[in-house]
Formats: sequence, structure tokens, C-alpha cells
Amino acid sequence: MVELGRLDLYKAILAAVRSQEKIALAIATSGIAALLLPGGRTAHSRFHIPINIFDESTCEIKQGMQVIELLLKTSVILWDEAPMAHRNFLEALDRSLRDILRFQNPDCANKPFGGKVVVLGGDFRQILQVVKKGRREDIVHFAINKSYLWKECQVFKLHTNMRLLQNRLSNSEYATMMNFSKWILKIGNGEMGKGDGENSITILDD
Repeated sequence: MVELGRLDLYKAILAAVRSQEKIALAIATSGIAALLLPGGRTAHSRFHIPINIFDESTCEIKQGMQVIELLLKTSVILWDEAPMAHRNFLEALDRSLRDILRFQNPDCANKPFGGKVVVLGGDFRQILQVVKKGRREDIVHFAINKSYLWKECQVFKLHTNMRLLQNRLSNSEYATMMNFSKWILKIGNGEMGKGDGENSITILDD
């Protein structure tokens, strides 16, 4: 999977939902990623997620705020770079949506994210959430796949390298790019070198 393919997929989802005159919120964990999404905002900005967050935290959304009306009308929430987010961010949004939407439908209090469709995108090979003075086990503990919400998620993986398909490459250039892509994935999967954690990777001259 490459960034180009994932971003194109996000844009297609957002365009499909919005073409039906429905609301699709595009958010990202980082500001740079948010700029790449049509109408993108950071998760903290959109949902008023507190900076200092704990296991029982909720979003700082108060009665009468415009964001409540927006969330009631929203059909899809697309969250890019989700693996960079602390699991408490997602859980705070989950608790807030359940609380807000239960007034519209009492059953929403028992559904993940109040029954809203939430698309979490990203790559666990990239930078995970930052845990202040945290050790490796702390970072793993606060990853989104350690959240109680993860069991409700259906995981889809992208396997086709769209960047290779979009470029007009010769057979030899295509083979070289494909080998490089596979090499990068092996590094991300921890298949290069031996041991756990501290490995030296030899970069070939080409």
C-alpha cells in the first residue's frame, strides 16, 4: 500500500458521499495529513478533543455548540493517520457521539460511535502515537488496536501499488520499482535483519 493509493481512496469515498448531498467529515491526526483531504481538519480541531486526555475523557463539546448539529447530520467520518492517534482520542469521540446521538435515538447509546460510520485509515508501519516518557510497551498499550473499539472494526488492506500503475514505466523500470517497493515493505514488517528492535539495515548502492 502506498500513500497515493490511500489518498485517492479517501477522495473517492468523500466524493461519493457528498455527491448524494450527505455530510462526510474528513479529519486527520496531523495537520499536514488534514491539508491533503478535501475539507480536512485535525481531529482535535473538529471534535474539541482535550489535549490532556485520560481513559474516561470526552470531547469538550457543550450544549448549544454548532458542532452538535453537524454531528447529528453527518453520515460518514473519515479519519486519516488513525494509527498516530492515542486510543483515548477515539474513545473520547465514541463516548461523546453516544451521548449526543442518544437524544435522537436511545439505541445509539449502545452502538460504537453512536452508530455513525467511521472510516479509520493509516499504516501501523508509520509513526505511532507519542506517549510522554513512555516505553515501548506504553506505546503499544495506547495504540488504537488496543482500544475496546477495535473489536468492532472491520479491517481492509490495500495491496495494489497505485503509484506503479499510474507511471508509464518500461518493463525494467517497473521491475526495479516493484523490487524497491517490496524491500521497503520488508523493512516495515521487520523482515530485514535479525533480532527485535535494534537492527542495522544495509542499503544497497543502487
